Amino acid sequence: MYDVSTRERALGLVAQGRSLNSVSLETGISRAAIRSWQTRLEPLPRITPPDPGPPADGGAYAYLLGLYLGDGCISGHPRTGYYLRIACANSWPGLIDACETAMRIVNPAGRSYRTQAQGYVSVVGYSRHWPRLFPQHGPGKKHERPIELAPWQQVILDAHLWEFIRGLIHSDGCRITNWTTRTVAGERKRYEYRRYFFTNHSADIIRLFTKALDQVGVDWKQANARNISVARKASVALMDAHVGPKY
Repeated sequence: MYDVSTRERALGLVAQGRSLNSVSLETGISRAAIRSWQTRLEPLPRITPPDPGPPADGGAYAYLLGLYLGDGCISGHPRTGYYLRIACANSWPGLIDACETAMRIVNPAGRSYRTQAQGYVSVVGYSRHWPRLFPQHGPGKKHERPIELAPWQQVILDAHLWEFIRGLIHSDGCRITNWTTRTVAGERKRYEYRRYFFTNHSADIIRLFTKALDQVGVDWKQANARNISVARKASVALMDAHVGPKY
């Protein structure tokens, strides 16, 4: 016998386009069992659940919202409900841990798990409430539709701006170290300096990011339509104190 969360996970992997064989190898569940869940189980009634209201942990939500706007998507469950997926590069195991923890805290069901793909990990959570918690969900790509915050989301972000900025940087940003050389007293010396970049195709998401930077006192420049740079020493120091490099 398998519990509901185990069945949900297996069916969710199949819904991603995975073969029964690969899902069976990953989960240890027989292909026959997975197939029976697909074809023999009675569909669950589509009951609209009560609205859980804003998340209790605003910091975890603000961070997860930043990750979702960068590398997340919401898709329908084959029977009922929704999956939230955040794609995280294998290179940043600490980021994967932070994402999974935040999703588990925010998810009304209190669950999240990982699925390995080529070059990245999908952190996944199942809930009927994801479209309410992330009203930016909709058909098509994010940069092809308006992205606006609901009033209750803005209240949370105003109280947790750094967590939101951190989520956006962890999804579509980076901290790099540049260098240059100068001649001092006849000697050529190398100087290194850090800067942050954020890249996104959505003008609305760029606007949300730069508005948050303005609110916390970080100077920024727009390199082009989809790239934001933070290079001033004091602003980089602020970012280092509250965001830091991916890990």
